[in-house]
Amino acid sequence: LNEQDFRGSLFPDSAVELKGNNDLLCLTAPHLIDEIHRAYLEAGADIIETNSFNANAISMADYRLESQVKEINRAAARIARKAADDYSTPDKPRLSCSMSPDMENPALRNLDFDTLATAYREQITALIEGGVDLLLIETIFDTLNAKAALFAAQESMKATGRELPVMLSVTVTESGRTLSGQTLEAFLTAVSHAEILSVGLNCSFGAREMKPYLHRLASISPYYISAYPNAGLPNRLGEYDETPASMAAQIKEFIDEGLVNIVGGCCGTTPEHIARYREITQNASPRRPIAKDNRLHICGLEGLVVCPENNFVNIGERCNVAGSRKFLRLIHEKNYTEALDIARKQVEAGAQIIDINMDDAMLDARKEMVDFLNLIVSEPDIYRVPVMIDSSEWEVISAGLKCLQGKAIVNSISLKEGEEIFLAHAREIKRLGAAVVVMAFDEKGQADTYERKIEVCARAYKLLIEEAGLAPCDIIFDPNVLAIATGIDSHDNYAVDFIRATAWIHENLPGAKVSGGVSNLSFSFRGNNFIREAMHAVFLYHAIRNGLDMAIVNPATSITYDDLPTETLALIEDVVLNRRPDATERLIDFAEKHRDEAVKKENNIDEDRHRQPVADRLKQALVKGISTHLETDLAEAVRQYGSALAVIEQPLMDGMNRVGQLFGDGKMFLPQVVKSARTMKQAVGILQPLIEQENTRNGETSKRGKFIVATVKGDVHDIGKNIVAVILACNNFEVIDLGVMVPAEKIVERAIAEQADFIGLSGLITPSLEEMCHVVSEMEKAGLHTPVIIGGATTSKLHTAVKIAPCYSGAVIHAGDASQNPLIAAQLLNPQTREEFIRSIRTEQEALRNSLKPVDLVTLSEAERYAPCIDWDTYTAPRPRQMGLHTVPVTVGDIRPFINWRAFFSVWKIGAGYASIADMQGCDHCKAVWLASFPSAERAKAAEAMQLYKETNRLLDTLEAENNTSPQACYLLAEAASYDNIIRLRLPDGDFNIPCLRQQVRKSEANAHYYSLSDFIRPANDGKPDYAGLFAITAGNEIQRRIELLRRDGDDYTALLLQSLADRLAEAAAEWLHRQIRREFWGYAPDEPDLDLQSLLSGRYRGIRPAVGYPSLPDHSLFFDWDRALDFSRIGITLTENGAMMPNASVAGLYIAHPDARYFHIGRIDETQREHYAHQRGFTPEETGKWLSV
Repeated sequence: LNEQDFRGSLFPDSAVELKGNNDLLCLTAPHLIDEIHRAYLEAGADIIETNSFNANAISMADYRLESQVKEINRAAARIARKAADDYSTPDKPRLSCSMSPDMENPALRNLDFDTLATAYREQITALIEGGVDLLLIETIFDTLNAKAALFAAQESMKATGRELPVMLSVTVTESGRTLSGQTLEAFLTAVSHAEILSVGLNCSFGAREMKPYLHRLASISPYYISAYPNAGLPNRLGEYDETPASMAAQIKEFIDEGLVNIVGGCCGTTPEHIARYREITQNASPRRPIAKDNRLHICGLEGLVVCPENNFVNIGERCNVAGSRKFLRLIHEKNYTEALDIARKQVEAGAQIIDINMDDAMLDARKEMVDFLNLIVSEPDIYRVPVMIDSSEWEVISAGLKCLQGKAIVNSISLKEGEEIFLAHAREIKRLGAAVVVMAFDEKGQADTYERKIEVCARAYKLLIEEAGLAPCDIIFDPNVLAIATGIDSHDNYAVDFIRATAWIHENLPGAKVSGGVSNLSFSFRGNNFIREAMHAVFLYHAIRNGLDMAIVNPATSITYDDLPTETLALIEDVVLNRRPDATERLIDFAEKHRDEAVKKENNIDEDRHRQPVADRLKQALVKGISTHLETDLAEAVRQYGSALAVIEQPLMDGMNRVGQLFGDGKMFLPQVVKSARTMKQAVGILQPLIEQENTRNGETSKRGKFIVATVKGDVHDIGKNIVAVILACNNFEVIDLGVMVPAEKIVERAIAEQADFIGLSGLITPSLEEMCHVVSEMEKAGLHTPVIIGGATTSKLHTAVKIAPCYSGAVIHAGDASQNPLIAAQLLNPQTREEFIRSIRTEQEALRNSLKPVDLVTLSEAERYAPCIDWDTYTAPRPRQMGLHTVPVTVGDIRPFINWRAFFSVWKIGAGYASIADMQGCDHCKAVWLASFPSAERAKAAEAMQLYKETNRLLDTLEAENNTSPQACYLLAEAASYDNIIRLRLPDGDFNIPCLRQQVRKSEANAHYYSLSDFIRPANDGKPDYAGLFAITAGNEIQRRIELLRRDGDDYTALLLQSLADRLAEAAAEWLHRQIRREFWGYAPDEPDLDLQSLLSGRYRGIRPAVGYPSLPDHSLFFDWDRALDFSRIGITLTENGAMMPNASVAGLYIAHPDARYFHIGRIDETQREHYAHQRGFTPEETGKWLSV
């Protein structure tokens, strides 16, 4: 279309160019829009989108057409409405509208919530008036914009009197987060206040790249799920190459795996795509939404679930101008950098929610709240936790909520101004997507007694549920923590009344939570921090046991319930629990008599500490998180214990074990545990020079091994993992700590990229156990054999043996405590102990499994009975066009398009996500756009990836221009048959037998198959021919020679670059050769289409090429057999005595062509099959153990 087409007869004199304003075509060329709609309806679309993606006042301002917004949207809706009606039957009158959040950088917040909501309201109202059936808010990259659209939709539906279903579709980056940084869990939480029909993913990726995120969304969403990906990734011309057939195959996986309810297409999708999608949805079973979680969910960039399983939630109190003189001063001075640092330090100290209060007579509270929140949301390390907006001014609360993309907590509302205002505020809070703290306060005043507290809370609960429509889980009661020990008798029971009311609320107001501001309790003792903190510790201990879910506390508090001496504890509990009438006087007397001692306690100084054993002093330092005397105590401990390592393994570990025990008993809270961990790190830092000296004296001058540690996805507890990392580092291991909430794919990716010697998985909560099984299953799929060490409070030897170990063919070992890890690692590193140690672990685990489940393997005869049933009568094996042994000329140019750049970048410790640079083959502008698509924090790494890709391609150009650096390949195709789990190839010099193992791990599905590779070759007694092949490929000796020369010359960088490239070239050559086999050399799939690289890497073609030494062909000794059949020397491959191929960048495997052939993992086998296989191979038992990786 040209400029005139966009201007039409309506805008001939426009002062700005209108070309590109596609929504305007609804007015200037409606027939074109109608034709497009009808093409998709003819193809079978159930839902079509109006041509109104940017038809809002904000976007139209670029064309000076703000005044036309209503007309454009009404026209867009009417055109689509008419087309849909013409194609509708009574069961299919469907239509949706499209609204995208404004495409501004979300970090800039150029447009406020009210401006966005006004623009969306105008657009939505016009669309509804035009006759749409659904509202679709799509391509969401900033949740705050989406919340504004939801807010506007509610207003428009109320104004027009029409209630329409609302669909949401979000777009994510390769990190799995929105462009504004939210996780999918947090996104769902942030929009959960709205009535939503479906949530889904669109744009960003093709179907294949979208699938992992769709899996995640489907596992957590209580709504219907939609997915409409782009037709692949754009090519160098910005076009989309995925065919309707290939896209349909990928989307069918979504359907078959029960991930979706609605499918469709975004960029690059043609009517032909929709027609294929229509076909695959016929008679398909839709996903069943999971039950809605009725627990309290809140979020910043990450989600937080408030529930007993996640322990008590502490709310940081220091960003409060009423409670912190320093914070008030900083806000007055506009020193936001230091003010933000206060928030940051609270999060680092363990605050799970940040309370923010700007109510001060000398401040513009509304402006300060908005300004500070806009700064907070641009700090991911702070805003990863939810925010509590704390104000007594409704305007401040409302303005604050409109700054936050997450789900916040409002603190607070109450009935003190009557029901009408209370309900109005509650309804607005719901519309803005927040939870709310309700103070026990009504028209009569503050509820001070137990009876008044439960009366007010019960009344408020009923109003909020029945009148305002709040979900019970979004209601948090504050039954008023009031000052006790004031000298007024009526105040003495305030703490007891609060605790009793807390228990009553949990028992009688289902779903509601309880919070409180703890500092009020001890107001009578202001100036005596020791007494105040002791009172808080005792109060929290009892309140939590009665159901207190959260409280506003100082995360840096140093006194715990368990710290208090028996006498002091009794005095304070007498006051808090009102156990005796003279409790207040006795505590006051104690505070007066021991004021000096209390001050010393406050400053963590004990005059008698030097009389204690040094082990007790160190333990106390860790429990209290105090580092004052660490250096002197550690020096004394080193002299006493003989070495720095002994100090770590004994008194310091004893102290951390005590911390864990107190935390588990509810006598320490998360902030204190974090402080303890920091003190432990400080102690190790002090000891580190001594440890290095000891290692040098002992000859340990290099790292002993590489250890990856991670807390698994879904779990944020990392104390145990951190201790493990410290202990391992102290034992001279290289430790790579991936952090917490680490998904399985990241662990696998890093394990491969780092070539780790060990992987340590940690978890504290029960769901982590299942996630650990998932992690090792993904490791198994990736073909890893790296030993895995399991640890964490909920783990056990029994669970590891019964649930985790069977999912993985490598060693899985449970460590009872952190100090066991270096001992386990040492056993595994030592060649003299490794095999026996693994064997003993597996024997022990087998005994544990047998104690619960006598049989977890089927017998070999049963496995053979349930082999897959191949219909050989109707199958005619295609005879290879080129029988026999052949050497194939391979050029770098041939295989260059087959390079797996994701794997390449992983080797260089750059995330696989940056491999998308390989798709940017066009102009420099395209590459600049690619670079700009990353968050600012990631652009340095993206630029590094771009440079690495550029340098690698220069190297490829050099290799491609030279004839002597080409990879080498050979293959052999021969007649084949199977018998007794053996594949027999008929070669000119005799039969070539490949014994194959069969799966035996019992499967839960009835009549499940147990596979062997021999199943896919025609049985020998059938009398008809079949065929199979062998192959070997190497990147070539010339490349290996260059690598060695580069290293000799000191150019380690280029040597490593060439080595990593050589590995990819060997794999690329294997992929290329297999395609040539399928299409030409064997020719069993001559019409196979040109599949994209991802489809090839996923094996979406007929036939398989299992590699020797991998899960379905796990006998490493077969390399020697392949050598005899193929004569590796013809392509420059040699074997070591252990069967390793040289050059390293080499691969060998088997070709099978049957359409039913598939990849699988053998898993564990029993002794009967092991002995049978050993007999077939002529192995001794020891040789079997050496060569088999099962």
